[in-house]
Amino acid sequence: MALAVLMMLLPAAAAAPGSEEAPEASWRWPVDAAREVAEPFVAPVHDYGPGHRGVDIVAGAGAIVRAPAYGIVAFRGVVVDRPLITLDHGGGIVSTFEPVASDLAPGTVVQAGDEIGTVVTGGHSAAGHLHIGVRMNGSYINPMLMFGDVPRAILLPCCEAITRGGGPVGRSL
Repeated sequence: MALAVLMMLLPAAAAAPGSEEAPEASWRWPVDAAREVAEPFVAPVHDYGPGHRGVDIVAGAGAIVRAPAYGIVAFRGVVVDRPLITLDHGGGIVSTFEPVASDLAPGTVVQAGDEIGTVVTGGHSAAGHLHIGVRMNGSYINPMLMFGDVPRAILLPCCEAITRGGGPVGRSL
C-alpha cells in the first residue's frame, strides 16, 4: 500500500510547483558517476531498531553532488560530525545527503541537476561514499525507489492449498 502511494506521489514531487514541464517518474542520480551502491537500504523492524536508513553510493571525495529533483534547501550544516544538506521536495518527501560541504542557505530553491555541494569526509559512511536518506511523511524509505532502480514486486501463484489431515484448510468435507 505504501509503495502504491509513493508511486502516485512521485510525479507530483518531481516537478516544481507551477512548472509547465511534464513530471519525471524518477530522480536524477546525484553524482556524475556510475550507479554503484556500496551499502544498500536495510529497513528497521521498528522505528528504533537497527538498520541502514538510506543507501551509500560510491562517490569520491570532491565529487559534485547534484539535486536529484526540484527542492528547497531545508537544512545545511553539521550534525554531530557529519556535514550534510537536506532538501524538501514537497509532498512530504525529504532527502538528505552526507557528508556534503555546501554554501547553499536554507530556503534556496534548486532544480534537478543543480549543484548542491561536494562530497567530503566524515560521518558514518566510508571515505569515498555518499549517504543518501529519503523520508516520506517522516518515515525512511529506500532511496532507490526514487531513482527507479527497485524492481516492482510481482505476486506469483503460491502453492497448492496447505492441508491438515489430508483435506484443504478452511473447507468442510
